[in-house]
Amino acid sequence: MSKVSPKSSDWSIGSGLPLAVIAGCNVLESLEESLTIGRELKSICADLGLPYVFKASFDKANRSSIRSFRGPGLEKGLEMLTAIKAELNVPICTDVHEVEQALPVASVAEIIQVPAFLCRQTDLVTTMAEAAKTTGSVLHVKKAQFLAPWDSKNVISKIRETYDADAIIMCERGVSFGYNNLIVDPLAIPEMQKLDVPVTIDATHAVQLPGADPRTGGASTGGRRDGVAIVAKSAVAAGADGVFLEFHTAPDAALCDAPSCLPISEARPLLTKLKAFRDIVNG
Repeated sequence: MSKVSPKSSDWSIGSGLPLAVIAGCNVLESLEESLTIGRELKSICADLGLPYVFKASFDKANRSSIRSFRGPGLEKGLEMLTAIKAELNVPICTDVHEVEQALPVASVAEIIQVPAFLCRQTDLVTTMAEAAKTTGSVLHVKKAQFLAPWDSKNVISKIRETYDADAIIMCERGVSFGYNNLIVDPLAIPEMQKLDVPVTIDATHAVQLPGADPRTGGASTGGRRDGVAIVAKSAVAAGADGVFLEFHTAPDAALCDAPSCLPISEARPLLTKLKAFRDIVNG
C-alpha cells in the first residue's frame, strides 16, 4: 500500500506507519474553542508519537434542517483555519462542498475532504483533485453510506486519472442499515486497502442516527457517543491506518452533531489505547 503525505508537510499515513490522527472540531464555532481543542490534541499526539492534523469544517452544508448551524462560511472559515494553522503549526483538514471552493481550500488545507454524500459527484471530485495537484495537498474521501467498499474503486479512478500521485486516503464512516441507523463493517477496511490506498475510520460520524435526534423531533441527527471508542478500537484492530475524531469542550452544547462528538477530556485515554492497538497490528 502506498504512503500518502502532503508535499508541504511531514505528516504521513500508510501501511506499517504510526496511527495517523485527523481530529478537531465538527464545525468552526469560535477561534478560541478550536484552538483549545487543537492545542490539546497536538500535545497528546506529540506525547504518543502520532502524526496529527487539525480538522474542522467551515460550512456544514448537509444539514437536516434549514435552521441548523452551518458555520462561518468559506471566507471567514479559511481565515480561522489559517490562524489555527499558524498558531499550532500543524496541517489542516477541511471539506469542500462546491466546485468553486476547491482551490481556495486546497491553498490552505494540506488535506481536502470529499464529503460522503458527494463522493460520486464527478465534477466536484475531479476539480478537488486538480486543486490538490496544484497545491500538493491530498484528498480524504469519505465513502458514501450507500457504497460497498469495493465500489470505491470508481471514485479512486476518477482522482487518479486527474492527479497521478499517491494522494488519496479513503475513509470508512458506516453504511446505511434500515431507517435512521448506520453500521460499520470492519471488513470494509481491508477491502478498501486492496485498492492500494490508506484507510481511516470516522468513528464520530459512524455512530450517527440520521434524522433521529429526539431533542428536535428529527430535525437533526442523533448519535451514540458511547459507541465512538468501540468503533475506533474495532477499526484500528482491523487494520485502519488512521482515525478521524471530533471533540468539544462541552459536547452537549455543541452546535452541530452534539450527540456524536466526544469531550476533549476523553482524547488522551482513547488515543493511548488506539496507539496500543496500532502497535499490535504493526507487529
